Amino acid sequence: MLNRRWGRPGIRIGPYASSMSRRIVKLVAVLTMTAAACTTGSTTSTTTAAPSSPDTSVVAVDGIAIRPAESAALRNQVGYQFPPAPGHPTGPPSDALVEHLDTLFGGLAAGLGVDFESIVGIEQAGDARAAWPLSDLLRVLGPSRERNRAIEAVASLTGANLYEDPVTSRSLTQSMVDHLIAWNIPALDGYERWKQQLLLLIEPRWRDLFADPEAAIDWRYLNWGGVLIDDRPLGTPVGCSLGCIPALDDPEVTDAAGGDWYDDDGIVFGVTVAGESRAYPKHIMEIHEMVNDTLGGRRLGIPYCTLCGSAQAYLTDSVPEDVEVPVLRTSGLLSRSNKVMYDLNSKSVFDTFTGTAVAGPLREQDVTLEQVSVVTSTWREWKAAHPDTTIVAEDGGIGRVYDLDPLGGRDDNGPIFPVGDVDQRLATQTRVFGVFADDGTPIAFPVVEARGTIDAGGSVALMGIELIPDGSGVRARSTDGDPVVGHESFWFAWSQFHPDTIVWAPRSDS
Repeated sequence: MLNRRWGRPGIRIGPYASSMSRRIVKLVAVLTMTAAACTTGSTTSTTTAAPSSPDTSVVAVDGIAIRPAESAALRNQVGYQFPPAPGHPTGPPSDALVEHLDTLFGGLAAGLGVDFESIVGIEQAGDARAAWPLSDLLRVLGPSRERNRAIEAVASLTGANLYEDPVTSRSLTQSMVDHLIAWNIPALDGYERWKQQLLLLIEPRWRDLFADPEAAIDWRYLNWGGVLIDDRPLGTPVGCSLGCIPALDDPEVTDAAGGDWYDDDGIVFGVTVAGESRAYPKHIMEIHEMVNDTLGGRRLGIPYCTLCGSAQAYLTDSVPEDVEVPVLRTSGLLSRSNKVMYDLNSKSVFDTFTGTAVAGPLREQDVTLEQVSVVTSTWREWKAAHPDTTIVAEDGGIGRVYDLDPLGGRDDNGPIFPVGDVDQRLATQTRVFGVFADDGTPIAFPVVEARGTIDAGGSVALMGIELIPDGSGVRARSTDGDPVVGHESFWFAWSQFHPDTIVWAPRSDS
């Protein structure tokens, strides 16, 4: 029988409850799922770029160049201004604080429940850095006195009134972590251990992904995306019994005429490799979020992070000769609202946005996967531009019936997971086409404005990179005519991974 010290808060989980809850209840934690999401490595942002004056030193054709400008006013996705960051100690945490955290998370891992007195002790230690492990705990606790006490502790440690933030009306923990990210509160020594203890209660199969002690992962930003790991062997046609986001491997395809089942106005992600083109319908990608395929004689891994609006294509056979070709899978984890993908063969974790291995054997070998461009277009315009294209079959080749709008506008009102401060030069969910100049400078072209300028007879170019139409979307090339890799994403995602981005914007008179 439990005494008053150890509580067992009610478990809140999502649509996979019947199979998952039996397992998680055994492990004690009752966990909450916000949404089936997508899930990468790490990124750090300490300032929010404010709107700035056009930079006349950078030549922009039929537009202007807007550089990032540091601002003391950090704002979130809805424009709320974060208050000043709280002070915090430096150096190792106190012995008392470490003892309380060890008792709290060790007790959870041992199946003892949530130690109420440890939460009190963590608050009394007065170290704002302890807000990180408490916020992690809050993301999995159901309604309970322990949850209420942890909320009070975070408020006391940070001095923040979260109810001033409009995001709190949707999710208090999202607002809480947004504050911590924006303030760039450092992690305590030992934080990685406590975070792993909590996450492994949700999904023990993540242990292999956490095995690299030198992983280039910012553990503050790593969180559960509401689903479990996809560790099915390559070519498995059925989904996951416990609720993962199942990759689609080597899907059946048809020619363009065989794709007449798909609405001409439906969105596809178009990829061309060695002259061979293929269309991946968006609604199918929203279900699978990952495709392993062969195109133009090359092996491809195509992650689609629905939360950040980013479909990317990686040449998985671009690894060194002594490395087995990766099979990309969705881990079920997120980093600042971006999916964390991993290689099924080596259990190496990849930064989904950059293709760089950040943990595991492939990190040790400095592997970064080569990218090819992805064009977002209507099916009508893609097949008109690429009449020899193929398209994924209506049932994906696995006999599945796909909902044409599986997400139902889930992301229309901004990020639903923590992202922290947001670069204010563009609206959070603005679709941008991101590329890199020859000198490595990241560039973002707002898609609607850029395509409108092109359709009106203008040119869109910046720092030697020019956008050209492809289907109803765009792709990039150098002003010398050489292809330049690029892809679309929401602005908040591109800018948090590439805070030094220069933004192309149309001239007010164009």
